[in-house]
Amino acid sequence: MQLFAFGINHHTAPVAVRERVAFPPDILERALQDLTRDERASEAIIVSTCNRTEVYCNTHTPEAVADWLADFHGIPRTEVSPYLTIFAGDDAIRHAFRVASGLDSMVLGETQILGQLKQAVDKAQTLGTVGTLLSKLFQNTFAVAKEVRTATEIGANTVSMSAAAVALAERIFPSIARQSVLFIGAGEMIELVATHFAARTPRRIMVVNRTVERARELADRLGGEAAALTRLPEILHEFDIVCTSTASPLPILGLGLAERALKARRHRPMFMVDLAVPRDIEAEVGELSDVYLYTVDDLGEVIRAGHDARRSKVDEAEAIITTRVSEFTHWIDSRRAVPTVRALRDHGERLRRHELEKALKHLTHGEDPAQVLDALSKALTNKFLHEPTHALGHAQGDEQGRLAHLIERLYNLHGER
Repeated sequence: MQLFAFGINHHTAPVAVRERVAFPPDILERALQDLTRDERASEAIIVSTCNRTEVYCNTHTPEAVADWLADFHGIPRTEVSPYLTIFAGDDAIRHAFRVASGLDSMVLGETQILGQLKQAVDKAQTLGTVGTLLSKLFQNTFAVAKEVRTATEIGANTVSMSAAAVALAERIFPSIARQSVLFIGAGEMIELVATHFAARTPRRIMVVNRTVERARELADRLGGEAAALTRLPEILHEFDIVCTSTASPLPILGLGLAERALKARRHRPMFMVDLAVPRDIEAEVGELSDVYLYTVDDLGEVIRAGHDARRSKVDEAEAIITTRVSEFTHWIDSRRAVPTVRALRDHGERLRRHELEKALKHLTHGEDPAQVLDALSKALTNKFLHEPTHALGHAQGDEQGRLAHLIERLYNLHGER
């Protein structure tokens, strides 16, 4: 078993790079099936969020998987390599544990990544790309995340991206209560940020989505309106604050649309937060003088201000993870001995059956059962001990000493001298 974790995240790559290797839901299934085809990887799980794209896999050809990540997206490997991190063995285990525990997140201690990991594992299990190694890894990963959060309370008082978005908006608009807010999308991220904005009681809330029913469900909970995404060009100018997070592979709010909205608003400022990867809003929109555009990376400055209060918990969390990594590594090492143990048991079973058949024949011929059992026990003992004694007798020099030491350990002979 060869465990590897590949990927890029907010530590290694800007959003402009991350969005190029993201796996939206509509291509995730095809990607997992493609990766596990032709023995590139025997097991695979893909995690794709706004802050990271990572592949956890069981493979004997790690370079082939790294090449695949670039090839699948039609990107030269040389353009991905500077941002790509590759973790192997213990380092891959530690990375999975740290990610799930919120230690590798932009928001230190945040819990959203744990749910995203569970969704990624569920998807891979449904598609049959998870085997013994990754199944065991993520069982332990989720257990470690729970232990870290319970023992250290590292998630207490977190400053989420949703809260950071509100804080940034309040730098532009002193009172959110006077503003109108538009949410594009109806997924988990939009729901989180919408909840934070709704707490400021803006004068108007609207949710637009490709599926109007989903938009209406969220809007009803927020006390707002709902509309189809197709109406965006006609209503965009009505809103002061725009928050977007969809799974669209291409931008849905371009420069031309933004310019027309500003013209209709007589250039009153607009605050926009793009929480999607790939991005929903074209980068050029941020260059407009009356638009304040922030991406997930831009939220980091606000978020980092809340990290200091939780830094004291990190060492404690890292200690827990180190212990659990050691335990999982021991499990992997024990799995490597399974083929040998199985072969040894099969060998012993063949010897047992052979001698049992001989003994049964003697019994059917009317021979003394006691003598037959005695002969059976002596024959089994001799055959079980033949290989080690033969190997020890033919070994020479240092090899004989090492074999003798191993045989003493295997048969616990130290106390019998």
